[in-house]
Order: sequence, then structure tokens, then C-alpha cells
Amino acid sequence: MESHQASKLDISGTAKAVISCFQKLGVSFELDQIQQIRDPKQQVEMVGVPEEYLNGHAFHMYHLTSPDEQVSFEFQHNVCGRSIYAEGTVDATIFLAKKGAEQRIYNMIDVLREGNMR
Repeated sequence: MESHQASKLDISGTAKAVISCFQKLGVSFELDQIQQIRDPKQQVEMVGVPEEYLNGHAFHMYHLTSPDEQVSFEFQHNVCGRSIYAEGTVDATIFLAKKGAEQRIYNMIDVLREGNMR
């Protein structure tokens, strides 16, 4: 399940990346199994999104169960607001500036591994 502000129409990149990791571990999990919640009433009542963040949030919940249903695993991560994305953009810009003319493609994992966030 993933919940984002009502204006977000597609499945989040974060959800896609987490599912890709699950698949690499051998877990059968497809994108069409993701329940997208965009209705503000459901977001507050069912997901627990604080009302003040309905216009900017990212809540993700994953539930995996073993084939014999004897073991379950739940993973959840929530973001309230959008400031963290702006801060990450600044950190990525500083990271790239330090790399200079080095020609390669980076992602946010590279920025995080560098460990120089403000």
C-alpha cells in the first residue's frame, strides 16, 4: 500500500524500488499488487496521515507472508511534508559539485553513501 497526495497519479518510484529489491530476493510481488490510496478521507482514517500533511506526504506499507502463512514481515516508511525532498536536492547538488568533471550517472544512494548531508 502506498499513500501520496491526491495529485500524484502514478505509483511512486520508492514503491517500485522496494518491490524490485523484494523481487531480487525471490519474493513474488508485482506492481499491480500495490494499493494506491489517494482519497484524503481514507488517508486520514485508514493510513493515519496527519491532516496537515494531506497535500504533501509519502506513506508506504509492505506486507509479505510466507507460502505456508506461518511467517509475516511488515515494512513501513512514512514522510510527512516535502522539505526533506528539497534538502535532498541541495545535498545532491553539493555532492555533484564536489565531483567536478567526473562523467558518470549517480543516484541518491551514492549521495547517502558519501555521508556528507547537511
